[in-house]
Formats: sequence, structure tokens, C-alpha cells
Amino acid sequence: MTRIAAALAWATLVSLVPVGGSLAQTLTNDLPYTLVERNLLQETVHLDGVIEAVQQSTVSAQTSGTVQKLPFDVDDSVSAGDLILQLEDSKQQAQVNQAQAGVQEANAALIDAEQQFARIESVYERNLVSRQAYDQAKNALAAAKARAARAEAALSEAREQLGYTRIVAPYGGILTQRHVEMGEAVNPGQPLLSGISLEQLRVVVDLPQKYADLARSERQATVSLTDGRVLETGAMTFYPYADPDTHTFRLRMQLNEPNGSLFPGMLVKVGVPVTSRETLWVPASSLVYRSELRAVFVLDDQGRPRLRQVRTGVSENGRVEILAGVSEGERVVSDPSALVGSDRLGMQSGGRGAVE
Repeated sequence: MTRIAAALAWATLVSLVPVGGSLAQTLTNDLPYTLVERNLLQETVHLDGVIEAVQQSTVSAQTSGTVQKLPFDVDDSVSAGDLILQLEDSKQQAQVNQAQAGVQEANAALIDAEQQFARIESVYERNLVSRQAYDQAKNALAAAKARAARAEAALSEAREQLGYTRIVAPYGGILTQRHVEMGEAVNPGQPLLSGISLEQLRVVVDLPQKYADLARSERQATVSLTDGRVLETGAMTFYPYADPDTHTFRLRMQLNEPNGSLFPGMLVKVGVPVTSRETLWVPASSLVYRSELRAVFVLDDQGRPRLRQVRTGVSENGRVEILAGVSEGERVVSDPSALVGSDRLGMQSGGRGAVE
């Protein structure tokens, strides 16, 4: 705004107040007012954050086979333990059967070795057989036990491979991507399905380097949606390294949102306190607006309201920061609507004049 435009706006604002003093002196006793206060202002930088799922993973094949069933498709909801993919398992089932036969054979050999050792031991105590025969029977028993244990391990491995043909959801959530199709042959390590969980969410935001140290020491931040609703957050985690391209530090916060209204990929506003200073405050309702000019009614020593231009700063919680125009402790009319443009007030504009 130019000086001429500012002067015209100020003249318009002042012209709304009738001139004369007698009436004002009898009417100002019932004017509600508040004192100009000096309080701490916490300056906050607002950054764009993104909601992401804590649990997001890709399930890969742990055995080979052909895709036989795909009960769910992309964007379907699944519960923990649901079958999400079935591989053809004839090969793995045959391996289980073979391992079970091996266990039976090993157990039979173990029983025979135990019986043989028992016979040799009884006659050895009567000195009817040599020490060599006794040692051979004892070693044969140990070998039979080892073969039985090996057979049991082979059976366990075969059953595990058979279990790998059934892919179940590790947690409840939503399938986000399908990497294979029906009838496709897969090998161990090949990606099958990807998904995310909506039960645990967090916010990630990239913090400029100049704010990183203070934010890390203060550990205070607010997360809000575009409609202004503030979200409840949990633990904060600061990445111990900066991004080499943007030179920003990543900040991560847990979200405690019980009503399920948040989803991965949503944008949120993250407010991070960066500095604090003392400043003057007045109620937002005490300001008079004309074009780009701001003014308040200040009560003088005789209780008469005087119109005074002010320069304002930030607004928060129903109050406005005053950068210039008033001093701490001065009385400011809380509700000037009854004064501006009415015939109740007779006064002259006064005070400090326009603020450049």
C-alpha cells in the first residue's frame, strides 16, 4: 500500500468517529476492556508430512511350485492368517511321504540295535563275549540313534516345505500388489504379493537442516489434517543422517488414531517449534479493520477511548500479536463494534498516529 492510500484509509477509519468529548466521558465507564499482555510466542515451522503404514511388506516364495489359488485380489481386505496364495504341492507331499518312510525305517533299525546291544551287554557282564563285540554293539546303537534323528530332521524339513505351499497373511490389512498370476511357476525368493496394515500408522516429514538441532532437543511437534483437526501422536524418531540430495533430516512420529479415518498416502501438516520470543497480545475481537490498516481503541487516563493504529503479527487461540502501536499494560476496548460508526461516541482520534 502506498503512503497516499494508507493515509486515505486511515482518514476513512478516523472519520467514522464523531468529534466531541462530553458524551464520551459519560459513556466509557461501561466499556469492556482488556489489558495489553506480554506473553511467550512459540514460533513454529509448518511442513508437509505423509502418512504411511508401519507394516508394509512383500511376501516371497520359500519353495518352488505352480500358483494354484489366488483367493484375494488387489485392494481386498484380509485378516491375519487368511490363505492368500496356494501352490501346487504334489512334489512337497511326496517328499513328506518319503521322509515318513525314512523315519519308520530308522526307528526299526534303532529297535534292532537296542535289542542287540541288550543281549551283548548281558553276556559281556558274565565274560562270555569279548570286549570288541561289546564295543561293536554299543557303536551300532549310537549309529542307529543318529540315523533316527536324521530321519526325523528330514521329515521336519519336508513338512516345512509343504507348509510353504500355503501362503497366509502375516497380519490384517489390504493387498496392494499382486506379482504373480494363476498357473505361473515360482521359485524360492520370487515376490508373490504385497500388502499394508491399517492398524499402525505413522507420519514422516523431512525437516530442513537449520531446524534439526532444536527440533531434536525439544521433541515437540503437532500433526493436523487440512480441516484443522489435530491428531494424537506417539513416539518421535529422528533419523541420524541427512538426505544427501535435499540436506533434510527425516522425522517420524507414531499416530494414535482409533477411529480409522486415516490412510497411508494422506498429506498432513506438521508443526515443529523452532524458536520462542516474548511479544504483546490483544484479543482478536478488539481490532478494527479498514482496508490494510488495523487499529484498536485505547482508554486514556480519563477512561476515554482513543483510536490508535497498530501493526499486527501472527494470530493464535483468539488473540493477535501486536508489533507496534501499544504498550504493555494499556487498556484496550475488547468489543469496539458498539463504538465504530455509532453516535454514542464523541471523541478525537489520538495516540501515536499511523505506523509506517
